[in-house]
Amino acid sequence: MRKILRNILLITNIFFAAFLLMAYLAVFINPGDFILPAFFGLLYPYLLIINIIYAVIWSVNLRIYAFISVVAIILGFNHMSGFIRPSRPGNQGEPDFTLMSYNVRMFNRYEGPGSGTTEDEIKGLVTEFSPDILCIQEYYAGTGGDRLAAGFTEALGKNVESHIKLTGRGRGSYYGIATFSRFPVVSRGEIIHPNSSSLTIYTDIAIGPDTFRIFNNHLQSFRLRAMERSFVSEMIEGTEQRLAEARNVSMSLRDGFVKRAAQAVVLRAFIESSPHPVIVAGDFNDTPVSYSYRTIRKNLTDSFVKAGYGAGFTYKGKYPPNRIDYILHDDAIKALSFSVLRARHSDHYPVMGGFSMTN
Repeated sequence: MRKILRNILLITNIFFAAFLLMAYLAVFINPGDFILPAFFGLLYPYLLIINIIYAVIWSVNLRIYAFISVVAIILGFNHMSGFIRPSRPGNQGEPDFTLMSYNVRMFNRYEGPGSGTTEDEIKGLVTEFSPDILCIQEYYAGTGGDRLAAGFTEALGKNVESHIKLTGRGRGSYYGIATFSRFPVVSRGEIIHPNSSSLTIYTDIAIGPDTFRIFNNHLQSFRLRAMERSFVSEMIEGTEQRLAEARNVSMSLRDGFVKRAAQAVVLRAFIESSPHPVIVAGDFNDTPVSYSYRTIRKNLTDSFVKAGYGAGFTYKGKYPPNRIDYILHDDAIKALSFSVLRARHSDHYPVMGGFSMTN
């Protein structure tokens, strides 16, 4: 019996090590060409933990099999920095400006009976942390944006300028994406992603003698909210609908990966053609072990990797936590600090960074 258990453990260890290796391919392979690595890339933090457990189990029993997971972990060791920063950065001085990015889930307008709204709580958060630039995704504006825009302008203080792009959502209500700035806005632009409700806006902001282009992004989501309640209940109750629900979720995941990769390629082209230094913020809906993230980040610095501390997980919804919200920048600025603010007003945590200009 002991030998059988050992063999089962060994076989499952080999599979999970292979899954971890497959996850590493996700950053190189476009999901539109081959989808499988993208699924494992999404699961990377959990595949990593499982392989660590296997390595510990074999090490305790003085088995050479520990090298199966150890080697798999080492081959992708650099990916760990995208999720956790074990050492706290030293004091880097006072920032020239701060930026907050937050997916506010339309202020919980569509989260079911009794969910209420969180507009006032989020405005209070903005007032408390007082960012110089605020990027909001899933910005709900009702039948128009003037009232809410005025509320966030008031939360940030006087002389705040805004850039808001809204799309329709039935019953005369609107939602979209918004950027607010205490610095002068020089120009505004947008990227409309075809066949998607996803949005990107870019806002040229003058900070002192320099102008920066701020990309505020809400890339393609997995669009699981409509089915997530039934899917979770089916998995728990084990009804006949479980396989059908799992198939639907799988198709939604696939569609999200493919559309997001295409959007990332378009966004990358806009970044490279920018006449100004860039900051790329927002909800990418993808992890650091993904083709989309690698495409967007190319030649940019991830402010969490540079100046963050602890776990960088930003999604806290019904699915396992993960890191999908970012602030990236080029070398015209330096990240002095980065924080994931543990506010519970949405299914995302806001992220905030402090930056200095290098010139």
